[in-house]
Amino acid sequence: MSDATLHAHSLDPDSFAVQIADSIESFIVATTEVAKGDEPDSAVPFLLLEVSQLLLTGGRLGAHEDIIPEERYEPDTGPDVDVDELRMRFAAMLDPVDVFSEVFDPYEPRKAPVPCRISDNLADIVMDLRHGLAHYRAGRTTEALWWWQFSYFSNWGPTASATLRALQSLVSHVRLDQPLEELDGLDTDEDLTEDALAEEAGRVMAQEILGPLGMRTVK
Repeated sequence: MSDATLHAHSLDPDSFAVQIADSIESFIVATTEVAKGDEPDSAVPFLLLEVSQLLLTGGRLGAHEDIIPEERYEPDTGPDVDVDELRMRFAAMLDPVDVFSEVFDPYEPRKAPVPCRISDNLADIVMDLRHGLAHYRAGRTTEALWWWQFSYFSNWGPTASATLRALQSLVSHVRLDQPLEELDGLDTDEDLTEDALAEEAGRVMAQEILGPLGMRTVK
């Protein structure tokens, strides 16, 4: 978090609110920098680190007692910042491995995995976090913490957890020298049966994962 933001609120830099806001703003800044594509060779490991750190922040919010907003109705933060450019940049950068399969609720029986995109997830997480940051920068600290806690449970927490699993899997394939096989047809726009999706999810998106992800060509 910038010095200007910190000083504007006159908060103790060691306070819970400042630590949460600092972590969230650091994530937004870091992922926006990664999306520029200046260091594609380290994009996936760096995202793995950033999402892991964000989930630690989410865990702190989740373990905290329920945060009650001071006002009955949420104050207007104005229009949400457009994240489409961020989404498209990540989609282009991660194109060979952007789509992965995920089960939304591991405690809901017999639910089929569904296709997701890392690029969509990252953009959605940033949009949720920015919404709370708008409250924080306007001096509504309790409202910001309420929003971050609520949306951690309802949206960005599960989304970040799924994204972390996908990124960790990619890095594991590289470090364990296990090239990904071809996944032909897995897409978020398709309505796939459980059997078809399970069969396709056993492969990954491309025969050839190029240098930025450190994969070898599958022969």
